[in-house]
Formats: sequence, C-alpha cells, structure tokens
Amino acid sequence: MPAIVLLYSAVGAVAGVLAGLLGIGGGLVIVPMLVFCFTWQGIPNESMMHLALGTSMASIIFTAVSSFWAHHKRGAVHWVVVRRIVTGIFVGTFLGTCVASRMSTGFLKGFFVVFLYYVAVQMLTGRKPAASRELPGNMGMFGVGNVIGAVSSLVGIGGGTLSVPFMIWCNMSVHHAIGTSAAIGFPIAVAGTAGYIYNGWGTTGLPQYSIGYVYLPALIGLVWTSVLTAPLGVRLAHSLPVGRLKRVFAVLLLIVATRMLWSIL
Repeated sequence: MPAIVLLYSAVGAVAGVLAGLLGIGGGLVIVPMLVFCFTWQGIPNESMMHLALGTSMASIIFTAVSSFWAHHKRGAVHWVVVRRIVTGIFVGTFLGTCVASRMSTGFLKGFFVVFLYYVAVQMLTGRKPAASRELPGNMGMFGVGNVIGAVSSLVGIGGGTLSVPFMIWCNMSVHHAIGTSAAIGFPIAVAGTAGYIYNGWGTTGLPQYSIGYVYLPALIGLVWTSVLTAPLGVRLAHSLPVGRLKRVFAVLLLIVATRMLWSIL
C-alpha cells in the first residue's frame, strides 16, 4: 500500500507542475498516467478506464477549490454566469457518468484519444474563437452546461478545455473566462465524483480500497503532491518560454494519444 501511494504521488507531482506551468486541466495528464499505472498494477481492463476517470474527477475537487478561490480574490470569476450554468453542469455531468459506466474501456479510451488529438491540435495552432455573440438565455446556458458536463465526465477533466473557448466566443475576456471556468470545474468534479461512485458501487472485480470507481490510494497520492507542486509550476511559468513548452507538450499529447490508440487496436 505505501509503495502504491508513492507511485501515485509521483504522478500527482508531475500533473501539478504541468497544470501550473501550462495552465492545462490536470485530467488531461492524470487520466492517461493512471491508465498506464493501472496496467502496470494489473487492474482488470474492464474497469480500468472507469477507475481512471472517477479518480481523476475526485482529485479535481481539491485542486478546483484552490484554483477558483485564487481567481475569485482577483475578481476574475463571473458568479452570475456560474449560477446560470451550474444546473446544466450538474445534470450533464451526472448523466455522463451514467453513460460512461455502461461503456466499455475500449470505447472510453477511444473517446479520450479523440479528445486528446483535439486538444493537441488546439495547442499547436493556438486558435481561439472570435468573440462574436453574447451569452445565451437560461435554457441555452442549461444546454451548454449539459454538453460541457457530459463531455467532461467522459474524459475526466474539469471542463476548462470546453468552457473557456465558449465564454471567449461569448465576448468574455480571456482572464475572466479562465477564472469563471475554474469555478465551473468544482461542480463538474463534485457531480462527476458522485456519479462514478454511484455507478461503480457494488461492481465486482474492482481493486481493494475502491469506493465505486474512485481508487483511494491513487486519489491520496495525486491530491497531496499536485496541490504542493502546482505553485512551483506557476513560478516556472514566469521564467520559461511557456508558448514553446505548450507546443512540446502538445506533441507529447499526440504521442500519448497514439499509444492509447495502438493499445485499443
């Protein structure tokens, strides 16, 4: 048990530095690293991806709190937007976990691979949507929250990859879009964790110390180190060429996606 926690502590340390340095969601790093660790650990393939997604969601609960609070203190969170979208986020995320729990590991890996390719291309090209419209009405925000929540639950992320471009498209400044997205990440993580625990409860073949599809040794290791190393990544961001590092990381994402695709085939 201690050795396993140390292994996942190392994963959390890497994820924390990269999140702080590159401003990426931890799930993009955590999910594939958990899959590789679970494979090494001998966890059954049938539940491997579900555990990776559920554990990633649970870890985001802790990192999202510190993130959105830091943005809130700088006045960068539009709480009116958060209130308008949060119901759709909760519904979409929870329903997404229900769908994911009924999907095979192969399907979930394939969906994650497609998402990684999408994010990598976005990072390589640096494209941002043009601010061309206003935020939709309440029903529109509910629908957008459904989509962001559902996709986030299927790839184990806090939703920033989707919510930031959406808010920029709706004439919100980049700074406020990132801060508001950080606040939206918390309800995504809470609903996603609850959904993966509920849908994994009573599932046979899960490793010891699992609560539904949340693997506690991995969660403990991830949380304490990622929280400690994220500030280090932020400090490094002020002294290193982040733009160039993002392109390098995008290439790494392409390699990880291709390796996961190869494991499916």
